[in-house]
Amino acid sequence: MTGPENIPAAIDGAALLGEVEAFHRRFNVFPTEAAYVAVTLWDAHAHLLDCFDSTPRLAFLSPEPGSGKSRALEIVETLVPRAEATVNASPNALFRLVEAAEGRPTLLFDEIDTVFGPKAGDNEPVRGFLNSGYRRIGTMLRCVGDGANQSVQRFSSFCAVAMAGLGSLPDTILTRSVIIRMRKRAPNEHVEPYRLRLNEKEGHALRDQLARWADSVRDQVADSWPELPEGVTDRPADVWEPLLAVAEAAGGDWPRRARAACLELVNAAHDNDEASLGIRLLTDLRDKVFCGADRMPTAVILEMLLALDDAPWADVDDKPLNSRMLSKLLGQYVTPANKPIKPRGIRTPSGTPKGYYADDLSDAWTRYCPPPPQESATSATSATPQISGGESVADAPQDTRHSLAEAATAPLRIAG
Repeated sequence: MTGPENIPAAIDGAALLGEVEAFHRRFNVFPTEAAYVAVTLWDAHAHLLDCFDSTPRLAFLSPEPGSGKSRALEIVETLVPRAEATVNASPNALFRLVEAAEGRPTLLFDEIDTVFGPKAGDNEPVRGFLNSGYRRIGTMLRCVGDGANQSVQRFSSFCAVAMAGLGSLPDTILTRSVIIRMRKRAPNEHVEPYRLRLNEKEGHALRDQLARWADSVRDQVADSWPELPEGVTDRPADVWEPLLAVAEAAGGDWPRRARAACLELVNAAHDNDEASLGIRLLTDLRDKVFCGADRMPTAVILEMLLALDDAPWADVDDKPLNSRMLSKLLGQYVTPANKPIKPRGIRTPSGTPKGYYADDLSDAWTRYCPPPPQESATSATSATPQISGGESVADAPQDTRHSLAEAATAPLRIAG
């Protein structure tokens, strides 16, 4: 008979996560407090993977070597269940690991830039594995058997994945990731040296406590649908929902810290996101070119885009943006009538140059662009060439069309 003295004491989830966070702090300097929160919650979520519909990827990235990425991954390895470290595993090996009888692994990819970097070659199967395995329903088809005796078999790819590498990752992986942008330590930032034979045991002890705590809250987490911070929707919501569920199960100050970290890292990801060229084009057209105008000739659009500082338009595929490239980029999007955006004639006293209409772009602006700047459309419009009626841009003096500053002081108009 089991007496009360033999019943194991309940584990304080908030305190345990605090110990895990402190373990990370001993060996790594993360760029923000939010990063410590996110990585700690990610460690714990790996023990509760069966409770979630999705699992965020964890990406330690930096522009230069020696920023602590591999060490961060090494610490994570001691804290997660069934850790499998790899540098360049084949897709077939990854499928076999996920389907292993021991249970789903936590995959740790170091030097991920060798898989997806500019000199990595074709690694679409690995990218496909990482993308599909983000969701519980993720599977990939493979032929198994010998010769003519082959059959198609579905392999699950759902598992937790952490990565470390230089540079960036494909957008399809970044949008599924909690991104920690590592930096070289400053002279006043110090960490303990990591001794594998000593410190690995400490990490494993915390790992085992996380596993026991996870078992005690599994039912609670499986039924949890945490409220996400305002503005966190779609893919970012999928990424953060498991981490917020872990924070709520832990209690204490973790739910508040988790929501604050969520907002900070989601916003940072947006700030650092190299949006697709198409979205950048749409946003620049709305905020830097049209600025409230109802139409704009292609020649003026190109003139203004090419004059923008810190913009990619002067070097698109090794040459300046031209009318053909502009048409191709905008043709990917549709008008409110669900037709591809195309240049149309703009009636002027001297002819009908090709150009684009704000009405055609309005639906794409609404759907794809970030919220517009706070400054009023009136003030912005007063500083740019006006395209609403009157004199033709094509008829403007040559030096006016080639100088935005002069154009701003001498607005040009096109007949409606």
